[in-house]
Amino acid sequence: MSSNFIQALAGARLYPVTDRHLSGLSHAEQVIHLIDGGATLIQLREKTQPPSEFYAEAKTAIHVAHQRSVKIIINDRVDIALALKADGVHLGQEDLPPEAARRILGPDAVIGFSTHSLEQAKLAAKMPVDYVAVGPIFPTTTKTSANVPVGLKGLRLFRQALGSIPIVAIGGITATNIRLVLDAGADAAAVISDIWTPPSEIPGKIRQLINVSQPRPTS
Repeated sequence: MSSNFIQALAGARLYPVTDRHLSGLSHAEQVIHLIDGGATLIQLREKTQPPSEFYAEAKTAIHVAHQRSVKIIINDRVDIALALKADGVHLGQEDLPPEAARRILGPDAVIGFSTHSLEQAKLAAKMPVDYVAVGPIFPTTTKTSANVPVGLKGLRLFRQALGSIPIVAIGGITATNIRLVLDAGADAAAVISDIWTPPSEIPGKIRQLINVSQPRPTS
């Protein structure tokens, strides 16, 4: 299953997440800017919008993305992911269990699962998921959380615990530290606040993050 996630990244190693509050844009508008910058896999994250409104916006965003061969992951809402034929879902600790989501969405869906401790990561390694999100790596203002940042040292421990399961690092990641996060063992980095500059600058920011995240040349 994990190969579905790696294939969706298409070598970019960047996993941008939408945010209507930070960007001031609809999910579809955000997706367009992200794709223009080279994003291949995007998560639609919505915590405050009424479900019916998010459904409508997600429908448009998925249509735009699929026209350009970009995959869309829905945060939390397995029902919306199923109804709109999204490419997968990202689940938190208090959401529908990954086992249930897999039964609903089928073997080809990309399913991600958030973890914040080594105990949670070890449990996630036994679940039918395509990637495990680890975080917060650094302090972040994007999401209110009582979870203590794991840092780069902690990320390395998660890497050992999860074996070959792909890891997405999240929390406080920017263009200045994304390379450190990837070098510490993450397969990709989820970025939120650092990408939501003025709309005209978003594609350039995405290109910068993708370039910085590329593997270092070997001598």
